[in-house]
Amino acid sequence: MLDPQLLRGDLEGIANRLRMRGFELDTAMFKELEAARKDNQTTTEYLQSQRNAKSKEIGNAKSRGDEKSVAEIMAEVQEFGGQLKQREAELTEIQRKLQDFLLLVPNVPHESVPFGTSPEENVEVRRVGAVRSFDFPLKDHVDVGGGLGLLDFELATKIAGARFSLMKGPLARLHRAIAQFMLDVHSGEHGYTEIYAPYLVNAASMRGTGQLPKFEEDLFAVPRSDGDKLYLIPTAEVPVTNIVRDEIVPLDQLPLKFVCHTPCFRSEAGSHGKDTRGMIRQHQFDKVELVQICHPQRSYEALEALTGHAETILDRLELPYRVVTLCTGDMGFSAAKTYDIEVWLPGQSAYREISSCSNFEAFQARRMQARFRNEKGKPELAHTLNGSGLAVGRTLVAVMENYQRADGGIDVPVALRSYMGGLDAIEPMK
Repeated sequence: MLDPQLLRGDLEGIANRLRMRGFELDTAMFKELEAARKDNQTTTEYLQSQRNAKSKEIGNAKSRGDEKSVAEIMAEVQEFGGQLKQREAELTEIQRKLQDFLLLVPNVPHESVPFGTSPEENVEVRRVGAVRSFDFPLKDHVDVGGGLGLLDFELATKIAGARFSLMKGPLARLHRAIAQFMLDVHSGEHGYTEIYAPYLVNAASMRGTGQLPKFEEDLFAVPRSDGDKLYLIPTAEVPVTNIVRDEIVPLDQLPLKFVCHTPCFRSEAGSHGKDTRGMIRQHQFDKVELVQICHPQRSYEALEALTGHAETILDRLELPYRVVTLCTGDMGFSAAKTYDIEVWLPGQSAYREISSCSNFEAFQARRMQARFRNEKGKPELAHTLNGSGLAVGRTLVAVMENYQRADGGIDVPVALRSYMGGLDAIEPMK
């Protein structure tokens, strides 16, 4: 959530910066709410001063023994009290409306983010790894997995419906191996603390990281018997970042670095006919998520490091990829700056997103009241960051396509063989 002081100090400037990301700020509504807030606060302060003054008069009247005046002044004090109570209720309502207004406003892009209105205007930062040449007809992951008899979409559809997958045998083990490999690298080499987190969260947690209220229709909600509801997590970012909700972290504990492997659930997957083939976009998928809570002065340094940690996985798996900076029109709601890491998929002859690494600055922290005690000992909003390190299913897709063989089998990347019991290939059926 944006700091309302930003809007009060430079409303048109912030509106212009938000316009760069395709969001039209309702400045008239903000001005109306601000005018009502100021008027109410001015009146409230006047009533409080009058009530205080009259209360002092009561003491003076009592000292003179003027009981008639005491009764009259007390009646006036009670009247001021009633008016104050009404004004305070009105102020609470105005503040609620302002809060609701701000909850739907996206983050302001960092000044280094390139302007653009579509993914085509994202800016490539670097390419890593050589794209492999094949001397046989290429298959995508659907045909590779189907040919092995280890990836079954029809059976998953029978069990759950469209946009799910079912893996068997060594392919399921390879999927598990990828997740374990990522967790070991990030916790053992990059200094992240491994977290096991709930897969269901409450509305406050979803609101804290920015999924609510704007994206409620994209979530899977689970009604409770008490009339409330929980939500299946769309990413481990939600439960892990909310570890610091309503907390004040000691300065010497920053940065906090967490890694968490969870399934993720997204009801919008495959919408509008996009990526309807295979495992690229599904209702349920696994991710290993990296989260950092850090000092505001070091958050952009942390973004570079976190992105590098995600890249390490692709380097170790020897998968070609590129890193792009998302333009203003392609960033997520809560992000101030985002790098996408895109892996090369031979079956699509294209680079496809496998990780988004974002700095949210204080946007999420303000919603969550996630603070640290700064160098002066005062509470200050922290900066939050996260990124996939990596999406497990998409990494599996990349391995299947980049390591496919002419006979229909899949070579297992060297980095994963110890997790596969020494298996160096998934052989085709005979």
